[in-house]
Amino acid sequence: MPAIEITNATKTYGDRTVLKGVDLAVEAGTVTVILGPSGSGKSTLLRAVNHLEKLDEGYVALDGELIGVRVKGDRLKELPEREILRQRSRIGFVFQAFNLFPHLTILENVTEAPISQGVKPAVAREHARTLLARVGLSDKEDAYPRQLSGGQQQRVAIARALALDPEVILFDEPTSALDPELVGEVLAVIRTLAGSGRTLVVVTHEIGFAREVADQVVFIDEGVVLEQGPPSQVLDHPQHPRTRDFLGKVLA
Repeated sequence: MPAIEITNATKTYGDRTVLKGVDLAVEAGTVTVILGPSGSGKSTLLRAVNHLEKLDEGYVALDGELIGVRVKGDRLKELPEREILRQRSRIGFVFQAFNLFPHLTILENVTEAPISQGVKPAVAREHARTLLARVGLSDKEDAYPRQLSGGQQQRVAIARALALDPEVILFDEPTSALDPELVGEVLAVIRTLAGSGRTLVVVTHEIGFAREVADQVVFIDEGVVLEQGPPSQVLDHPQHPRTRDFLGKVLA
């Protein structure tokens, strides 16, 4: 059974359908990179995985458990918020814009979620310090987000996503808000996570990273998956004309 199974994912905003019946399976312990032009539905699909976006049709399952909904008769019914929060603890999310709490120190940002879920503060702090060391920020625990560079803030966001020991981590264009010289430090942390056995799904335009790290590359355009497969196939020998056109422009 795939770790993540997306079935007939459909989402409409007003008169615009951004996801058009997407089906996608992500195997446990693998890295999936999602590529596509702006407005193609990549981020909406990613946010649907942990129910930050509610699908109009279709569903997402993690290890066979429906995310955000349950079956009631022949329909899907929204779960209570506390159940959705429990499910989200299994799925870490790293946002494009960091989304750190500006009034909390770096250590407090990483410990906030575990403590809110009942972890003893001393235990949460010890684990947070281990995670900050893992992303190279042991000396920044007492700093505030405004005192860090963008790359450092994103590394804190990755540590925060790891704080609840999730099975899956989702990255929504984690380097797009960074200056070019800061991109490498964030990708280096994600490369390390790729070898940890966790399931990663990464929306990005970093083609070199996708070629090096991904087990599966998915190309989506106008809410439809046009091509998917190993990097050697999708990146080096794309079959769909739209994929070839996109890669040609990005690589140029």
